Amino acid sequence: MAALNLANAAIPPFIAMISDAALLEAKDTLSTLQINLGRLCNLSCKHCHLESGPERKEVMSEPVLNACLQLLRKENFVTADITGGAPELHPRFRDFVSEARPFCRRMIVRTNLVLLLEPGYDDLPVFFRDNQLEVVCSLPHYTAQGMNRMRGDGVLAASIAALQKLNLLGYGLENGFVLNLVFNPGGAFLPPAQAALEKEYKLALRRDFGIEFNQLLTLTNNPLGRFGAFLERSGNLDDYLGKLHQAFNPMTLEGMMCRDQVSVAYDGRLYDCDFNQAAELPIDGGATIFDRLKPGLRKILEKRPIRFGQHCYACTAGQGSSCGGAIKTS
Repeated sequence: MAALNLANAAIPPFIAMISDAALLEAKDTLSTLQINLGRLCNLSCKHCHLESGPERKEVMSEPVLNACLQLLRKENFVTADITGGAPELHPRFRDFVSEARPFCRRMIVRTNLVLLLEPGYDDLPVFFRDNQLEVVCSLPHYTAQGMNRMRGDGVLAASIAALQKLNLLGYGLENGFVLNLVFNPGGAFLPPAQAALEKEYKLALRRDFGIEFNQLLTLTNNPLGRFGAFLERSGNLDDYLGKLHQAFNPMTLEGMMCRDQVSVAYDGRLYDCDFNQAAELPIDGGATIFDRLKPGLRKILEKRPIRFGQHCYACTAGQGSSCGGAIKTS
């Protein structure tokens, strides 16, 4: 599906909000390689910016997987962030993680939880622990009503069972086994303050289900993909973009995730972030991961000009929003 055109929104171009030229480009040393293994997913969530789902066929090819491994070997990325779709559905997910793990100090896997109960995938929590993966789980709400609105009937029960399974393995309880949850708003509004909502989640999940976790990460819904299409169909796109613009917080610019990472798509194209994948905005110059491996081109990612669009207002509204949750502004 073609990316939603936000250029005609009645708000200033996002790039006009940046007065410091240094914030227009990536840092000279990047810490994170984000690897999107594809659009295939067992769920079709209403807020998904990549419109992932069971019907999607796009998965990362063997040459691109191998190029990612080479890049991790060659460069000093602190973090490998494995995402999708549901990245665990990639046929080479386990092999790739096992081969890549020695080359990064920190490896994150982003899971929708529900998959961890399905036959053939129900041993993945043990695999996560054996490879000391940091687990980031999407849990848009801790009540059935809130989850049903975002993901469909019955998803909360499966998510809770998966979290309990992870707790039994020490995730969220033992040092070195990080279990973080992700909250997305259920509509066209900003998430609550992250610290306050984390306390609410911890109290409710401990009281009702005996579940413990490390952190709650709040993400603002980006006006792309399924959520963007919903806003356009309902006539709320301009209002939502206006709301994001009104909440613009210049203190979040320094911490935008695009300044400290590069995102690899399933086809090997490089992006400043996962949202730019949805917006079909590849990195400046259009390099692929194969270009990154060529001699003499090792610096094409550091200090590169970042490609901004109107969707970037979602990352800088209020407390800010990134794959790591709210942006620290002090």
